[in-house]
Amino acid sequence: MRAAWGLAHTSGKGPKPALTLDRIVAAAVDVASVDGIGAVAMSRIAAALGVGTMSLYRYVEGKDELLALMVDAAFAAAPTPLDSSYSWRAALAQWAREYLAVLRRHPWVLRVPLSGPPVSPNSVLWFERGLGCLRETRLDEGEKLGVLLLVNGFVRNDALLAADLDAATRGPGAAFNEAGSFYGSLLTELVDPQRFPAITALVHSRVFEGPDAPDDRFDFGLDRILDGVAALIRDRQT
Repeated sequence: MRAAWGLAHTSGKGPKPALTLDRIVAAAVDVASVDGIGAVAMSRIAAALGVGTMSLYRYVEGKDELLALMVDAAFAAAPTPLDSSYSWRAALAQWAREYLAVLRRHPWVLRVPLSGPPVSPNSVLWFERGLGCLRETRLDEGEKLGVLLLVNGFVRNDALLAADLDAATRGPGAAFNEAGSFYGSLLTELVDPQRFPAITALVHSRVFEGPDAPDDRFDFGLDRILDGVAALIRDRQT
């Protein structure tokens, strides 16, 4: 982590090292992008770099730290800084959509277990920008944190659901529609209308049969969350 923040001590003397932390992390990201997070192992990364496995431990303490650095690398493109002309709601919605875009580009990130709050530089910057969206509101600091955690959790859950469905079907684009159509047909065969009247009404509405864009569902859910935040902000302003 000290190296990631640029705090590691280097003497500047001697030959340039054959490895760098950035090269190690980039190689690990390449492996995860092609074969999934389960394929990331110190020996696999070392082989990709043409070095011995033990060479990596001069730069990272172990796989857990490597995973944390990989996630940080995925978030290297900072969220768009928005000026004061944007409302808190527009700014936070933009932050959420950019966060979702990162998770869609790097779905392996969702398979890395969360080990604590953000501590790596890019992750902390995303944290800062998210909190900054609420700067002009009258929410206290704890409420701002709570709002950001709520939005963060919603984004991760939406991305995880899409990634799981993509893995179970033919990939992006078809996942939600195929899963929904199959699920609707299955419920039609299995569900007793007397025991499950609400589900029967849902199936008969043919909601599972129409085209359903993931962004439409995401926007609907995000808007409902932001409606609730707006109500809280109004309450604090009275």
